[in-house]
Amino acid sequence: MGRDVEQGAFSREDRVRYRQKVRRCLDVFALMLDDFGFDADRPMTGLEIELNLVDSAAEPAMRNEKILADIADPLFQTELGQFNLELNTPPRLIEGTGFGDYERDLRNSLARADERASRSDAKLVLVGILPTLTERHLIADNLSTDERYRALNDQIVGARGEDFELDIRGVERLQTHNDSIAPEAACTSLQFHLQVAPDSFADYWNASQAIAGPQVAVGANSPFLYGRQLWAETRIALFQQATDTRPDELKAQGVRPRVWFGERWITSIFDLFEENVRYFPPLLPIVEDEDPVEVLHAGGVPELAELRLHNGTVYRWNRPVYDIMDGRPHLRVENRVLPAGPTVVDMLANGAFYFGLARALAEADRPIWSQLTFSSAEENFQAAARRGLDAVMYWPRLGEVPVTKLVLDVLLPKAAQGLDGFGVAPAERDRLLGVIEQRCRTGRNGAAWQTEMVWAAERRRGLDRCAALHHMLQRYAQLQGSNEPVHTWPVD
Repeated sequence: MGRDVEQGAFSREDRVRYRQKVRRCLDVFALMLDDFGFDADRPMTGLEIELNLVDSAAEPAMRNEKILADIADPLFQTELGQFNLELNTPPRLIEGTGFGDYERDLRNSLARADERASRSDAKLVLVGILPTLTERHLIADNLSTDERYRALNDQIVGARGEDFELDIRGVERLQTHNDSIAPEAACTSLQFHLQVAPDSFADYWNASQAIAGPQVAVGANSPFLYGRQLWAETRIALFQQATDTRPDELKAQGVRPRVWFGERWITSIFDLFEENVRYFPPLLPIVEDEDPVEVLHAGGVPELAELRLHNGTVYRWNRPVYDIMDGRPHLRVENRVLPAGPTVVDMLANGAFYFGLARALAEADRPIWSQLTFSSAEENFQAAARRGLDAVMYWPRLGEVPVTKLVLDVLLPKAAQGLDGFGVAPAERDRLLGVIEQRCRTGRNGAAWQTEMVWAAERRRGLDRCAALHHMLQRYAQLQGSNEPVHTWPVD
């Protein structure tokens, strides 16, 4: 939900009007899918990175508004917490040396932002969950001052009607509760965007769902929350629980959560937008003046603002996107399963793995989703979030298999094939997929390195958990600046 919100309270009439308008938008969207020229000639990619701000003591720095003003770059925006920022990169092609261009521009943008942040005694850190966060940091007073976040908090809290319960059982267990959505701010993600044609959207979305488990396993980078070691990618469980609008009674009735893996393979992007309208009540019922029917009949491109806003409050791990650029509409898969970090090269390796593998599976003669049940894909996703590179997954014709073996023997060759289809330069392809290969061979991704460092600090240095986490995060920030992939980082 990236738009400004001026209203803080909504009436019953607002909700009725909004529901009617969303359904009108859905009808127009269906007409557009049948007979409209979507931009898909040369599919673009994009990415968003959510960032953390820390001070010199590795504590969260609650000053994003001041730092954003100093950065003065429209690519950077606020995020939910005052210790968060978001970087949105311009869309581009990945053919040739496109990944190298991404890397250069990202490193330049981050270095400039980091220099500006240093003027406020702060530093940027790319990590799935900031390890030094505590319950005293994640409170409503530390939400960003933008009205849209306050409005979203008020609507989610109102829909739930009681405190949010966190109960995450991993290596250790966390049980707590909160009266706001502030804990969601701990979840800092890396999001990939892949533009696709309407007639191939379902194939790419299904492929993205099928590979969500392996993606999370190799990219996990969020093992700690509130001082406890939980899942390899604790961000998955935290995001699901911290924004759950359902009290226990609605969960028991089978009401769908707003943070949602889904429940079936699809045949069209329309399936997902229709599910949004059918299953999820509006959170921010803001109605615009546009009549999408009139715009369509006049030969224009409807904004479909209500449909898009509603879609932005349903948090699918692979989200469908309808957008307009330079007057032309297009469709994207927004892949949201991964955490930020550890380095730019690590994130681009994750991107190469995703883009290449999604294309290879989407264009395969026999679709993976005709062989893999949807429930198995979700179970793989949950197993990866819990255990990272130690996860065991189900895969067609292999049965139960360690994820490292699945990636090395099956998925990396397919990812290479997909990148060739995009026209990625072989040297770029091999460099980035080689990072994924080495993570699997060494058993070290961001989550593994963090837990090894904390273990070493506790046992070798005699530090308590709090001191060990601060020591680890300061070392993490130093190594992040080198842009060397995390599997090469020393444990010291």
